[in-house]
Amino acid sequence: MSKELLTPDYIFESSWEVCNKVGGIYTVLSTRAKTLQDAFPDRIIFIGPDFWKEKESPYFREDKALMSQWQWEAKEQGLKVRVGRWTVPGEPIAILVDFMPYFEKKNDIYTWLWNAYGVDSLHAYGDYDEASMFSYAAGLVVESLYHFLRMRDGENEKVRDGENVIYHANEWMCGLGALYVKSKVPEIATIFTTHATSIGRSIAGNQKPLYDYLFAYNGDQMAQELNMQSKHSIEKQTAHNVDCFTTVSDITANECLELLDKPVDVVLPNGFDDSFVPRPQVFGRKRKLARRRMFEVANALLGEQLSDEDTLIVSTSGRYEFRNKGIDVFIEAMNRLLRDRNLKKNVLAFIVVPGWVGEPREDLQERLRNENGKAETPLEVPMITHWLHNMGHDNVLNMMKFYDMHNRHEDKVKVIFLPCYLDGNDGILNLSYYDVVLGNDLCIYPSYYEPWGYTPLEAVAFRVPCITTDLAGFGLWANKEFGHYGELSDGVKVIHRTDYNYSEVADSIKDTVSEYSQLTEKQAEACRKKAAELSKKALWSQFIKYYYEAYDIALRKMKGSLPTK
Repeated sequence: MSKELLTPDYIFESSWEVCNKVGGIYTVLSTRAKTLQDAFPDRIIFIGPDFWKEKESPYFREDKALMSQWQWEAKEQGLKVRVGRWTVPGEPIAILVDFMPYFEKKNDIYTWLWNAYGVDSLHAYGDYDEASMFSYAAGLVVESLYHFLRMRDGENEKVRDGENVIYHANEWMCGLGALYVKSKVPEIATIFTTHATSIGRSIAGNQKPLYDYLFAYNGDQMAQELNMQSKHSIEKQTAHNVDCFTTVSDITANECLELLDKPVDVVLPNGFDDSFVPRPQVFGRKRKLARRRMFEVANALLGEQLSDEDTLIVSTSGRYEFRNKGIDVFIEAMNRLLRDRNLKKNVLAFIVVPGWVGEPREDLQERLRNENGKAETPLEVPMITHWLHNMGHDNVLNMMKFYDMHNRHEDKVKVIFLPCYLDGNDGILNLSYYDVVLGNDLCIYPSYYEPWGYTPLEAVAFRVPCITTDLAGFGLWANKEFGHYGELSDGVKVIHRTDYNYSEVADSIKDTVSEYSQLTEKQAEACRKKAAELSKKALWSQFIKYYYEAYDIALRKMKGSLPTK
């Protein structure tokens, strides 16, 4: 007989990306929010950094009446917080905390952290201090709110002795707060999720082979070699000391075991909430509009007349991690595709990766306004939509220049770098990121280091077939679902990738795009349908069960460690 799971009465969850759109963790939390808010109405409370202060945030709506008594008490305690709603589906409660006041106590906090848990903050630099002060502030918020709720009388949401409360910290940035809560409020069960180990990401980003030698790496030694001691130290000690340690995929679980010397208690794969996907009645219209705009911008930049009938739109996207995200191998594949005789259509390839963007190109804006996209000559540097601060030192532009990829008229493959966040107001494309994904025929994410991989999951959710690798958690999961390596006909092509087969990966991408160009409309539609079917298996409604398992593990461990009364 299966045991009955212990479930939380309250969940506090903190992340650097609560109401702060930076990367994939924002997508994890914001898409999961509705599922948890439905299950625990206003008992799931997210805590994030307050970067907006008096300015209006597009992700947060303040409500001074919400938990107003605690807001007053928090102010009395010296906590600078704003309480409101995270403006995502489900609209859960969010608390934004100003962490700047704690910088003056930084040395005292780090001394306590060293004495209590042996965390080495001596070598801290860059974002370590900022993240740690936020994490500490988040811990204070949890402590304050927990005691406030316990003291309340006559109200349903009072936390009573024996009620189950969870604090869930995401990434090393929230480790300090998890250790603070563990130490100061041991009645709260703690969960820590590393979405990617800081040292694993650093090894991969420093051109070192990660996978073949993973068994031989010593995390502490590599942290010293790569100047990552402090981040690695807080991550490792948090993993070892919380009630439940988790990560997002089997591939990262292996990394945690080898580099943090700690097996995870449970894997929490990243799901998706399909409320972001347009309903069928508007889906086709939005796709047509997106494609039309992408062609207008490309034709104005290139001086071409590319059209829907004879052109495939493909793209890659994600953080600007040139090797880790496979941006290098994407460009390599597009270069090889230029000489592929089996390619039956033109290819318009977008690299949608935020760079050190300066400003939208005025000449391109002017052309889009006045020539209605009907230009006959390319603009200068017809590979990029926005000027960069570092035009001469940009990896994408330099690799294209090295391969002499200048989007000439006779080239069947044109590559365009879109180096900005797509929020609908970038000054050139003026489409949201999801609209751009929607407009693609094929999305390509050949990651070398990818603990999960939201970009391919988002693509298939929008009925766009994609290419990924088996070094991405999503790629491994897709293979498991298919029962074999994913092929284009499955909606997801999963390429085998190792430390050393870069050239084979580039060829496989080239061949897959070429194969797609030869599909009939009916075959392409079958691919799109398969992609959408796979995405349904990755909805939060399917994956949330793993979180309930983590809550149960954390609560049982916490209860077992408390002194008996």
